Amino acid sequence: MNILLLGSGGREHALALKMSQSPLCGKLFIAPGNAGTSQCGTNVNMGVSEFDKIKSFCLENGITLVVPGSEEALVNGIYDFFVQDEALKHIPVMGPSKVGAQLEGSKAFAKLFMERQGIPTAAYREFDENNYEEGVAYIKEHSLPIVLKADGLAAGKGVVITSNHDEALEEFSQMIKSAKFGDASKKVVIEQFLTGIELSVFVITDGHTYKILPEAKDYKRIGEGDLGLNTGGMGAVSPVPFADAAFMQLVEDKVIRKTIDGLSKEGIIYKGFVFFGLINVGGEPFVIEYNCRMGDPETEVVMPRLQNDLLELFVAVNEGKLSSQTIYTDPRAAATVMLVSQGYPEAYEKNKVITNIPAPTHDQIVFHAGTRHDGDKVLTNGGRVLAITSLADTLALALVHSVQTANQIEFEGKTFRRDIGYEFI
Repeated sequence: MNILLLGSGGREHALALKMSQSPLCGKLFIAPGNAGTSQCGTNVNMGVSEFDKIKSFCLENGITLVVPGSEEALVNGIYDFFVQDEALKHIPVMGPSKVGAQLEGSKAFAKLFMERQGIPTAAYREFDENNYEEGVAYIKEHSLPIVLKADGLAAGKGVVITSNHDEALEEFSQMIKSAKFGDASKKVVIEQFLTGIELSVFVITDGHTYKILPEAKDYKRIGEGDLGLNTGGMGAVSPVPFADAAFMQLVEDKVIRKTIDGLSKEGIIYKGFVFFGLINVGGEPFVIEYNCRMGDPETEVVMPRLQNDLLELFVAVNEGKLSSQTIYTDPRAAATVMLVSQGYPEAYEKNKVITNIPAPTHDQIVFHAGTRHDGDKVLTNGGRVLAITSLADTLALALVHSVQTANQIEFEGKTFRRDIGYEFI
């Protein structure tokens, strides 16, 4: 198989490494990729939503599978672009249709879907310019805290939680009146605040059946003890200790099965990954959000624990034979520590030289996120730079090993959290 993987982060390095290990893998191209993905295949200077360039590249290079890593290409309709093009429709795209991707692309779409399918989620209302004053009145009467979500994609930054009515009104105004998140906040979903502990659950589906992958928990705050600004993720752990067999059975019965059955019943084409952002409220799972792809940095703990051939799973999805597959999971715990640039998630500098990156072993892999090559040097090229994933018999030991390597790797302004998984250790 000749594969084109779209994306440039730690998730894409983890997917690229996993696919490159398959005997089914012929040529692997990553667009645009990073310094780490270049060790798994060939990087291509091409954007994930440059569909015409992607078409030409696929035809010129005999691509037989396209794997979108991030949500952008999926929400923009890359699946439909391929299916509707005579020259491309023979090439499977491992992801949902544009309508299916609206599970992530529109909070309002996802909420209405959950409502129709009886899937547990927080109570909500949606507002836009047309009913703005209703929204103001709603906020004034709303219990605290108040959760405001930009309806569309906002690079993980479109959610505001506040314990102050005046702050909530100001954020609401900024989102709708001042386009704080651009078109993403033309519509705003206001949600009930749920108290509990979060986790991420992933499935792969052919649109009718599904297989559950290892679960994970990520850590969004920049500071230790979950303090400070929200980021794209400072680390992750897998497995999640409270996600025992009984809880996961509830997740499957109340969330996963209803979601996949609902997509099928509503005629929504969906092949690929579904990410369930869940919260455990008193032992009951509620959906906070859907994503139409794998998470980041969760992929960096899920893929090392997944013992299946990933390309075999993709073939089974494409052929509608996923039900015949069995998922095999490494029993060890995985802990990922993310090295980020000083100043992230706000202003930060790039092009800092990175040294002392160790070679991968059976117990540890350093995934590249925001990196690039400059000759023989590896330079920083983003806010999140490297994801260090260690596997060990216990979560505590896995974290120790990841932190040791985090101390070893050097670049100017290096920042990381030493307490990933703290509430379980």
